Amino acid sequence: MQFDDCEELVELVKSTRSLYILGAGLNDEKPAHRAVHDLAERGWNPIPVHPRDAGGSIGGFPIRPDTQDRTNLGVVVLFLAPSRSREVVKKMLIANAHPPTLIWFQIGAEDDMALSWLEEAGWDYVQEDCIVRFAQRRDLNIANNPLPWFKQIQDEDQSGCSVWCVHEFGEDSDKGTAELEWIGDLSDLEESSKAVPTYIRSLKLESESLEQCARRLAK
Repeated sequence: MQFDDCEELVELVKSTRSLYILGAGLNDEKPAHRAVHDLAERGWNPIPVHPRDAGGSIGGFPIRPDTQDRTNLGVVVLFLAPSRSREVVKKMLIANAHPPTLIWFQIGAEDDMALSWLEEAGWDYVQEDCIVRFAQRRDLNIANNPLPWFKQIQDEDQSGCSVWCVHEFGEDSDKGTAELEWIGDLSDLEESSKAVPTYIRSLKLESESLEQCARRLAK
């Protein structure tokens, strides 16, 4: 179902702490990159998603290669060409028994076939609007939710070992040249079904939280 600028949409966006920004990479001249900063200033934890630039960060928010195989996606914002939007929507429809809270097509990202698929599936979406302008127009702000984030890479000495590290909220990190094995914040670590976070969760002691476990393993 298509959402227009209404109070229900306002409440839906405000209730979602994490906004997936697909197309947000390291190029600071791109609208998606700037959107990460703009939304973070209003309290959200933007989740940049960019396969090529994954492993780096934007304003202290780690860039993921994908949506981490999570089934409880919130608002997914598409800063993509229409053909790429179609691919993403198709993959989400196939992979998610539970739809994202909302799929937001930035102006220029709309694809007629993708929209028809969403209508048929009964998923909520927005088109012909910019999420940053929407937040500005409505003067939307939410309480900040600072989360540490984590990254695992292949050891650059080619030993075959992996290096697990922790970064504080807002801390930037270069993409680097080592192969990225996993990246995400504490929420991803708790919920992602990928191999690395699943393994980290298996190492948690009864006496510690998952964050404590993750920090211990980084020492």
